[in-house]
Amino acid sequence: RPKPRPKPRPKPRPKPRPKRAPPSLQTHSLEEYQALRHGLPGNTVVGLVPTMGALHAGHLSLVLAARADGCDVVVGTVFVNPAQFGPNEDFDRYPRSLDSDVAGLKEAGVDIVLAPPREAMYRASHRTYVDPVGIVESTAEAGKRPGFFRGVCTVVTKLFNITQPHRAYFGQKDGMQCAIVRNMVADLNMPVDIKICPTVREEDGLAMSSRNAYLEPEERARAGVVYRALQEGLQLYQRNAAAGTATPAEAIRAAVRDVYDAEPMVSDVEYISVADGDTFAELDMVEPGAAGNLSTAVKVGKVRLIDNLILE
Repeated sequence: RPKPRPKPRPKPRPKPRPKRAPPSLQTHSLEEYQALRHGLPGNTVVGLVPTMGALHAGHLSLVLAARADGCDVVVGTVFVNPAQFGPNEDFDRYPRSLDSDVAGLKEAGVDIVLAPPREAMYRASHRTYVDPVGIVESTAEAGKRPGFFRGVCTVVTKLFNITQPHRAYFGQKDGMQCAIVRNMVADLNMPVDIKICPTVREEDGLAMSSRNAYLEPEERARAGVVYRALQEGLQLYQRNAAAGTATPAEAIRAAVRDVYDAEPMVSDVEYISVADGDTFAELDMVEPGAAGNLSTAVKVGKVRLIDNLILE
């Protein structure tokens, strides 16, 4: 009788390699950041939270989202981008608080803070821009801020090239910007997953924004009108959608405008937009389940505020 063959011993499972602790860095140098980035293991998932500083809870919620998504390294950038400001806008007086921004980012869970100087991002002979001409013409915001989205797309492209993230986190508060960045990434085959996070609001509904610091106390007390007005338009859409009925876009705009008209502190209504949530082309009718977007720009006193809600 042949002897039974001995059963092969199971191979010991390889021990999982312990993950390296994420690096910690605060730098103004693109070269220093890139040296660190190129030294990361190939399986490291990098999340990017791009900001212009003057941080608030909305920015920090993006960091928390990147952490919750399982990013191995979270990069926060602080750069006030001159290319997205018009000649009569607030570039020079835009709030800047780098030390507290760095502390807030690190406390929220950012591993690397990159705060490049202007000359590193835009050399003296800089002349190349990313201009999303196909989508911008259809957006209400672009009509009020010529060149704004060209500046946004240019700096976002540069930050993607510099930081090489797998995921990038933006807030829904800047709804048109989110849509344009998503389209840019798709059109240019950028290997970055765009994550859009919910708007973070004050108790009265005012969307958190660095520019809220411009509001005088009386203006701030009335600024919740922006959210209340959008809610009126959203609720009109929701009532009709629940009955299976489309809602005329003009009826939604009128519901929003009625709230503004009742608030003396609203000094100017720049636009009330009812648009496609992807292209931001204006709609005539909003069908149930269409996921349109209701957005607005108004001045409360002297301060320009923007906000939007998804029609769902």
